[in-house]
Amino acid sequence: MIAQMRCFLHPALLLLINAVLAPMALSDSPLTSFPLWQDKVPEALGDEAVDRPQLTVYPADPDKATGAGVIVLPGGGYRFLSMEHEGHAIGQWLQSLGVSAFVLEYRLPENGYRHPVPLMDAQRAIRLVRSRAKDWDLNPQRLGILGFSAGGHLASTAATHYNSDIAAPAFSDTIDQKSARPDFQILIYPVITMDPAYAHPGSRANLLGPDPDSALEQLLSSELQVQADAPPAFIVHASDDSVVPVENALRYYRALQEQGVAAEMHIYPSGGHGFGTRPEAGRAATWTELCEAWLKEL
Repeated sequence: MIAQMRCFLHPALLLLINAVLAPMALSDSPLTSFPLWQDKVPEALGDEAVDRPQLTVYPADPDKATGAGVIVLPGGGYRFLSMEHEGHAIGQWLQSLGVSAFVLEYRLPENGYRHPVPLMDAQRAIRLVRSRAKDWDLNPQRLGILGFSAGGHLASTAATHYNSDIAAPAFSDTIDQKSARPDFQILIYPVITMDPAYAHPGSRANLLGPDPDSALEQLLSSELQVQADAPPAFIVHASDDSVVPVENALRYYRALQEQGVAAEMHIYPSGGHGFGTRPEAGRAATWTELCEAWLKEL
């Protein structure tokens, strides 16, 4: 239809149409997605899409590539995944910086996968990308993790439990021999604690169940699990966040400081929760500029 119309259009108008359609064609180009496990998936309850975690790759342009990579964990209260503004949009942003991004669709308690399965998926993603670093011209020692809200909790859990076997799969392969330690962590309005006084109630109940014991609560309170060899952190939160209290970010920052871990934190007076990179968040949306500068200094 468009091709037929072009036969009758003025050349100047034709150029305008091409200018509009060309970016659309690029944005609609297929992305590469692949499962974390090729065959049997540990702890799987079925064989539907929700039972098979996968990564979508946003490879850096070879002309801009920095050699860095980031696993992206969208939020959603451990009930759903905010794949667009906390997943794919972030993949495109990182890609524009010359950083290869890997957006993870991890398994959720909503579909029967409580702790430790989300952590198992996050650790597998780190190991899998590290094992295939040459495929994307990555430096395997420059692989970080970025999470929003509940995805921020999962990212901080991966950044504090990388030497732990609490999420070890029932079976392993050569990929599982790679390190699960992220080289840096980026946490945007993260859930951090499972302390009922400051935890996000939905994330806590979904991940741990309705009546978790205190040991599990403490195990998955990331501010209580920071060690001196934890990766450097970049943290963003808004003071007026009524969903996940800013105390989550503050507790984690203090824990990092106590252990001598390099950390940069930006607390905005307003922005609320779930703003991602949306410009309507005002100054809070400028975190991407600060994060870009931070990444360059790593």
